Amino acid sequence: MTLDSMPGSSGYLDLHPERKMFYFKNAYILRLTVVAGIGGLLFGYDTGVISGALLYIKDDFEAVKDSSFLQETIVSMAIVGAIIGAAAGGWINDGYGRKKATLLADIIFTLGAIVMAAAPDPYVLILGRLLVGLGVGVASVTAPVYIAEASPSEIRGGLVSTNVLMITGGQFISYLVNLCFTEVPGTWRWMLGVSGVPAVIQFSLMLCLPESPRWLFMKDDKEKAIAVMSKIYNLSRLEDEIDYLASQAEEEHHKKKDVSYWNVFKVKEIRLAFLAGAGLQAFQQFTGINTVMYYSPTIVQMAGFQSNQLALLLSLIVAAMNAAGTVLGIYLIDHFGRRKLALLSLSGVIVSLLILSGAFFVQSSGSTSVFYGWLAVIGLALYIGFFAPGMGPVPWTVNSEIYPEAYRGICGGMSATVNWISNLIVAQTFLSVAESVGTGATFLIIAVVAVIAFVFVILFLPETKGLTFEEVERIWKERAWGSSGSNTHSLLEQGDES
Repeated sequence: MTLDSMPGSSGYLDLHPERKMFYFKNAYILRLTVVAGIGGLLFGYDTGVISGALLYIKDDFEAVKDSSFLQETIVSMAIVGAIIGAAAGGWINDGYGRKKATLLADIIFTLGAIVMAAAPDPYVLILGRLLVGLGVGVASVTAPVYIAEASPSEIRGGLVSTNVLMITGGQFISYLVNLCFTEVPGTWRWMLGVSGVPAVIQFSLMLCLPESPRWLFMKDDKEKAIAVMSKIYNLSRLEDEIDYLASQAEEEHHKKKDVSYWNVFKVKEIRLAFLAGAGLQAFQQFTGINTVMYYSPTIVQMAGFQSNQLALLLSLIVAAMNAAGTVLGIYLIDHFGRRKLALLSLSGVIVSLLILSGAFFVQSSGSTSVFYGWLAVIGLALYIGFFAPGMGPVPWTVNSEIYPEAYRGICGGMSATVNWISNLIVAQTFLSVAESVGTGATFLIIAVVAVIAFVFVILFLPETKGLTFEEVERIWKERAWGSSGSNTHSLLEQGDES
């Protein structure tokens, strides 16, 4: 099979443009994507719901109200659980499959939601947050990989980004639920307890869906894999895909004997891929997104709007912009490219953070003008508007496609763990740093980190738009060892120029 006829290569698409439209019309792919994406909804709901619930948890528990550290712990304990869940998620995915990993995540998440809703004190609440985090961690690894492995390469970016849309949609829904329950007895208990509903829905629907076809091929269950793929591809492409995956499965079967965590750092091309993937995940968090999503009502109150309900309403608008920006990102990521989109996104993030920082610096100097409060809210909205289409979906999309098959579960789990560790650092320190150096200085620090992230993307992230998994693997080999042939060299140029 030549490179031009390889499924997902640019030559194949140019020769068969009508087939590309077929995939967009395929309801089966969409169903797989949406159901798997409920894991993203759980992720998003959990990250968003605590921001509003925390306002009312402080009213019920005096100890929480008096301690910024306890507030940060309630927020960040879910992240501790997610770190553990993400670290274990790669192993669970590779050993038991994407489907079973999703079902396990749903069970854990539902249990955590019940514990949170019934919590008699802050410490049981923290335990519930830990359980929820475990489920979210496994789901954060599993959903992008499941979607990517069931997607044709030419629309893989958009479909994986649908998972990010589910994350931002979950955050928006959580803010809406928070607003709806502000006048209901039990407030935060309902807010947190409702989080178990999407997990129950996903568990029920996932029972009716198949395992990832690529994983089935790796486990030598070719009959089931072909049955799944026949619902995704038309007949002519199905034959190509079966031949191609069969050859890749044989190759990866031999590689699998040598797979280890140590090789991620020992083998140069895998190390470069992991550096790019994990670096993007870290910068996604250190450029402040979950500072905004966890604490946006608190930030709004810091800007001078003291009403809980007004703070939640303004935060709901911010969350709506986050979801809308992600929809834009789904379109742009396969048309504009991962690398360019990340750079454009970071440029706007830097400007927005400078606006936020300036507004809070002026307020801290003693100004009582309401103008600067609104300027901070505008800066917050601009931040989301630039972050959501780019740095929201790009890290998850890139991490779903840059690793060799044998290392996709391990590296995906490790990079997701990096994301959650970074998330934990941000969530556990934001209020304390803001109290220590001021809110304006805190956002200025985040702006500096965004500048570093911009440079990182320029130096380390190749363009992977429209490439097959194997084509991407060749890019890393080229970067690690130099040109090893004209085909490899031209492929790298294709990736960087698209």
